[in-house]
Amino acid sequence: MSNTTKHDLIADVSRFTGLTQADTKIVVEEMLESISSYLESGKSIEIRGFGTFYTKTRKPRPARNPKTGEVVPLLKRMVPLFKYSNELKKSITDTLLQNASSQSTASV
Repeated sequence: MSNTTKHDLIADVSRFTGLTQADTKIVVEEMLESISSYLESGKSIEIRGFGTFYTKTRKPRPARNPKTGEVVPLLKRMVPLFKYSNELKKSITDTLLQNASSQSTASV
């Protein structure tokens, strides 16, 4: 399984919408920038049927440098997270199961 890049997404959306890749790139980059801005301001973004982007505060805690063994403090920080929707989970599961069953019957 290979990774999909932003360029791949832009090409797919461009093909689907009929927009040029240049126009699609602007839309995709602005959307990603908007998501980042909302998260930076502590807001969450819910995309129904897909999932929710949100941030969580991590408490300060001691950590250990694996090379030296030295204890170093990790400061309080905000981390971005994503929670997928039940619809997305079901869609992915159904597709993967369908692909797996079609591959197993094809190899028989």
